[in-house]
Amino acid sequence: MSTQHTFAKRVFLLAGIYGLLLLLPQYFMEGQLGRDFPPPPNHPEQFYGFIGVALAWQIAFLLIARDVQRYRLFMLPALLEKLSFGIAVLVLYAQGRVALIVVGFGLIDLVLAALFLLAFRSTRTAGH
Repeated sequence: MSTQHTFAKRVFLLAGIYGLLLLLPQYFMEGQLGRDFPPPPNHPEQFYGFIGVALAWQIAFLLIARDVQRYRLFMLPALLEKLSFGIAVLVLYAQGRVALIVVGFGLIDLVLAALFLLAFRSTRTAGH
């Protein structure tokens, strides 16, 4: 395996594991999050829907890590997944609508987006 593929594999493996560790506990934290960051979710289906979709992406990251060349094009929507949260959090913070701690998680997603882009570029083959 080339150094470029090793880098991409590690980036997506790390992102998938980090995401699972961060997201899975949230299934059991709706009440706590409502107390720590009021108000509680008015639409719990959106709360759990977000977690479910985000968890599905963590599994996709782990699949990409298994064969970065085969799943290379999936790196592009993975990049969008990270950018959509990171940018939204920055905009919401500028509007005074999210806590600073949430910005930290948004910034981590933006760093992962940059790493996903580097992984995508590093795995291109000759002629592509």
